[in-house]
Amino acid sequence: MASGGYRFDRFELDPEDRRLTRDGVTVELNARYLDALILLVRENGRLVSKDRFLDEVWKGVPVTDEALTQCIRTLRRTLDDDAARPRFIATAPKHGYRFVAEIASADAPAPPDPAPTPTAPAAARARPWTPFLMLGAAGIVGGGVAGLVGGLIYGFIGAADPLQPGLGAGSVLMVLACLTVIVSLMGGFGVAMGIAVAGILSRRIGPWSIVGGAVGGMMVGGIVRALGVDAFNLLLGQSPGDITGAPEGAILGGAVGLAAWLTVRRTGRGSLRYGVAVAALCGAAAGLIIPLAGGRMMGGSLELLADQFPASRLRLSPIGALFGETGFGPIAQAFTGALEGLLFSACLVGAMIVARRNLGRLRTLTWR
Repeated sequence: MASGGYRFDRFELDPEDRRLTRDGVTVELNARYLDALILLVRENGRLVSKDRFLDEVWKGVPVTDEALTQCIRTLRRTLDDDAARPRFIATAPKHGYRFVAEIASADAPAPPDPAPTPTAPAAARARPWTPFLMLGAAGIVGGGVAGLVGGLIYGFIGAADPLQPGLGAGSVLMVLACLTVIVSLMGGFGVAMGIAVAGILSRRIGPWSIVGGAVGGMMVGGIVRALGVDAFNLLLGQSPGDITGAPEGAILGGAVGLAAWLTVRRTGRGSLRYGVAVAALCGAAAGLIIPLAGGRMMGGSLELLADQFPASRLRLSPIGALFGETGFGPIAQAFTGALEGLLFSACLVGAMIVARRNLGRLRTLTWR
């Protein structure tokens, strides 16, 4: 970093190069927010009033108080700061803000790492895998919740079908819930692990998360389809046909990766409400595209299995009847596909945000 820069905690700020880095990795900030941070750091410890922000950052452009509030909020997220217990930016109510962290010249040697405790080596060795395992666990939880909700929906529909004599409603619910939970668990784990691998390799949740999610979803979708086809061929001597598989998994996994990227790009560490809303929209769009493009989600696969085996008691035709269709038609497939995509993506991204927020601050995976 050029002379005149500042170092605080794990960050370095170079006003001349207009660059903020964390552990050597560039942290993206828009121009005005970077100007605000430079102003605060240069006035280290001294109060910076609202008027000074308006004059030196917004250059006299009329803005509302919310613009400055949003600026400080974003800077705190960027620095992993907490307004209640500030380490970097403290609020002087009704007056302004001051930078309270200890600052050193960027040209000064970095302080040595503290001496490790007896357990530190093992913790250090395990640290690079922490985000990987955390996101994998979040994928299992999120996928499981989505599968349970979807299975209960299909189970209630199947249990209400008058064409299923002798089959208890409880059995229908249990079978369909277990089936969808298993598939969703595998899908959630694969997609989350794909996003985690992409994040570890690039040290951030970014555009590569889309590729990671798509690859993870594609692999799990391919495995599920292969196992399903082989199992039916082995046990019943015939294939269930074109059930959901790798292409569907890739599209849905890519949608989850896109939602994760958009969430952290917009809100830094991740806003649960915003993230779930974005994920729901991305997932619903992906789930709608899949049947329109000739693919099948879980509902379409279940109906295909029922048609393939005439003795099957499973029927999802009541859904089609809601849209004036005979049987489980294209409108019903599009509707259930969008619903499945919404549930899967929203639950998965929501679980990842909660895990990231509550299970510790990660150092090897920066959500920027």
